[in-house]
Amino acid sequence: MTDVTKKTVSFPTEDNWELKGDIISSQNPTQKILVSAGTGFPRQFYAGIAEFLAEKGAMVLIFDYRGIGESAPENIAKSNIQLIDWAKDQSAALAFLNAEATNLPLNHIAHSVGGHFLGFVDKQHLINKNAFVSVGTGYFGGHHKSNLPASMYFWWLLGSFSLARWGYIKPVGGWKGAALPPDVFKTWRRWSHKKHYFRNELNKRLPAGHFEEVQSPIRSWIFTDDPIATPRSSKDVLVTYPNAPKETIFKKPSDFGVKRIGHEALLEKAGKNFGRKFGTGWRDK
Repeated sequence: MTDVTKKTVSFPTEDNWELKGDIISSQNPTQKILVSAGTGFPRQFYAGIAEFLAEKGAMVLIFDYRGIGESAPENIAKSNIQLIDWAKDQSAALAFLNAEATNLPLNHIAHSVGGHFLGFVDKQHLINKNAFVSVGTGYFGGHHKSNLPASMYFWWLLGSFSLARWGYIKPVGGWKGAALPPDVFKTWRRWSHKKHYFRNELNKRLPAGHFEEVQSPIRSWIFTDDPIATPRSSKDVLVTYPNAPKETIFKKPSDFGVKRIGHEALLEKAGKNFGRKFGTGWRDK
């Protein structure tokens, strides 16, 4: 990584939760990029992408949501972390990155749930462009039919057992993500059984947000073998941002010279392929 630096950082949220992150940067960056993770993905998952983008002249912030990775409490089972709290974490990360270099344009890469809460994020107007990668709602009815057995197993067998046995979602029995706080899982499960995901809870259980104020362009990448972020579930997310210019790009694994992308493989294994076949495209427009 020639001329690329990395430093681990800590920064507080508005409600005083201390988050851990890494800034991976070119010596002379020309843009800032915030990476918002998917559910259960610790920040190290995105280190390869961040390093490549830094080599191309970016300052990149990857971070752990509260309850995930190094931002988790000692006793995750006793935490009262809510899924919507991750919007506060995104707000804090956005503010922190912006303060690092206020003169640079700020762009945003959102993976999966990382694209759900933009309408709750404070100062989202600072974002110049959004790249959504495999962003679709969790509603199981919008997923590929082949994913239904795995969804029901996760929600009602593995999830219920893990909550009863350990008090949180432990990485066992097929769950390959990080440990999840109990209320994060319960809310995720509730939303994923509703056709409109969290939208019916706006201004009720959830604050109203300011989704109509999001005007930064969104380019959304959907992959044909992703069982979760399908054309239908992607559309259900994008409709939440009525005033943002939107473009959806559909890709096959063969477009990247691989057999599988699924919901996460592009960001997990992309490395330099990400820049050659994916990253350059979203920065050009």
